[in-house]
Amino acid sequence: MPLVSVIMSVFNVKKYEYLLNSVNSILNQTYKNFEFIICDDGSTDSKTKEYLERISKLDSRIKIIGYKKNHGPGYSRNECIKFSKGKYIAFQDDDDFSKKERLEKEVNFLDKHPEYSFVGTIANVFDKNKIWGTFRLPEKPQKSDFLWNSPFLNPSMMFRADALKAVHGFRVTKETRRAEDYDLFFRLYAKGYKGYNIQEILFNYRIDIENEKHKKYRPMKDRINEAKVRYGGFKALHLGYRSIPYVIKPIIIGLIPAPIFYEIRKKQYR
Repeated sequence: MPLVSVIMSVFNVKKYEYLLNSVNSILNQTYKNFEFIICDDGSTDSKTKEYLERISKLDSRIKIIGYKKNHGPGYSRNECIKFSKGKYIAFQDDDDFSKKERLEKEVNFLDKHPEYSFVGTIANVFDKNKIWGTFRLPEKPQKSDFLWNSPFLNPSMMFRADALKAVHGFRVTKETRRAEDYDLFFRLYAKGYKGYNIQEILFNYRIDIENEKHKKYRPMKDRINEAKVRYGGFKALHLGYRSIPYVIKPIIIGLIPAPIFYEIRKKQYR
């Protein structure tokens, strides 16, 4: 059984309950041969260090790393990747949770399909009250599937370590700060690596939909930066003139009134 390195980035953990549920969802996996690397991305609160000390005592496979200055999740995941020893690297976010068969099924897929370099899964979408939607993704994403959004759910992914390291992990710049996942998948596909989405719900992805009613939009500068990431990614994938309308999508969305966008978000996962 190949070693899997599960990696998680945390910053100013808001609810210990969420973190504990997420960590336990990995510790309770049917696949047991893993290390679990959790990086504290320069938390500034008084609780996260205490929470991580508690977490570290749950299982000998857990390794806590960190540093004092906050750099963002891409940088933090890159630090985890540097420490990782596994043949495969799996992501996990601190407020989501994995179904118990997730790692086993992703490992089995990569073992049996050498033509694919990474694999993810579709997911339940949930909030503090209930499961309220489904995060659907194409089974065999093609380059054209990148036009609307990333065709992968980042925290559900497992990668061949050599593929992830070949593209030097996440690109950490001001431009990519709010689109690091999207940028990563663009670069993997541009290098000829392919991904697959298992059409089975093996992950639970948190979106507190009621918060969307009052959520502030990302600053326009972040939306412009995402447009730049899209432009570079579409160019690298040779998507041509048809990609032009999709470059400005994040800017257009920023102009939609919040109540209307809330309804769009709800329908997106129904």
